[in-house]
Order: sequence, then structure tokens, then C-alpha cells
Amino acid sequence: MAVRTVLRMGHPLLLQVAAPVERFGTAELRQLVADMDDTMRVLNGAGIAAPQIGVSLRAVIFEVTPRIRRPARPGGRPRAGRRRGDGLEGCLSVPGLRGIVARHTKLRYRGFDLDGRPIDRTVTGFHARVVQHEADHLDGILYPMRVADLRSFGFEDELFPDRSALPPD
Repeated sequence: MAVRTVLRMGHPLLLQVAAPVERFGTAELRQLVADMDDTMRVLNGAGIAAPQIGVSLRAVIFEVTPRIRRPARPGGRPRAGRRRGDGLEGCLSVPGLRGIVARHTKLRYRGFDLDGRPIDRTVTGFHARVVQHEADHLDGILYPMRVADLRSFGFEDELFPDRSALPPD
């Protein structure tokens, strides 16, 4: 297990569509996910996608509760409900910056765990936001590409000098 270097916005690999996972349960996949987990934890992230550490593979992990990390490989785009909500987002590949992004507040996602067992969940709120953010990485999309109003994109302390004015995630 190791903490890996996170690619930053501007690196061409972050703009590519990642390749599908073809073999599950392998030592290589387990090592990749362990490295992703170590990297995410050290950087205090809510999620990370394999392309962010230089591996063009459709693998993501995220944490939506304090003690649970859920490895998954989304199978296609998440199916989303009609309701959307704005939320402040950041990204390990866009360090120090934040932006308001509209995301679906409820969605269903499908994928596979490390051993290839199917995952099929319907989620809401922050969980839904993180899934969409990480799935975007697999398709070469970074959250600034989804910021509708660039006046809401910048350094968090500049956008929200009064921390009590921060919008909910």
C-alpha cells in the first residue's frame, strides 16, 4: 500500500475516458484500490478515481460515512432522478479551489466490487453527489467543467470569507 501522486487539472490523462476493469479479484486490482484508499485518506478526500493517480481504469472508491469506504466500478453512467441541487465541490485534482455544481439529488448506480460481485444502489444527498463526481472522472470530466456560473468558482476562503455562509454539500 502506498500514497500515490494525484494528477492535477491540466494533465491529459484526466481528460480521457478510462478503460473498463476486465479482471476482478486480482492482486493488481487490490493493490490499486489499496493505493487509492491510502491516497484518499492522507489527502482527506471523499472519493478518488483511478485516473487521478495515473491509472486509466474505471475504478473508484468513495467514503460517504466516517468508517465505510465502498470500492466500485460504475457500469455506465448513473441513472439520475429529475431533482437537482447545487452544492459546493472540491477535488483532489483541483487543489485549493471550490465551485458550485448542480447534481442530481437521487440516483441509482450499478457496478462491481473488487471481487466482481454486482453493486446496485439507489442513493441520495452527499452519496449521490460523490458518485456523480467520481463517475465523471472515469469519463474525463472534472467538476470545473460543470460549474455553470464561474463567479461561484474560486478559492473557498475568497468565495466564502464568512465560513457560516458556506452552502451545504
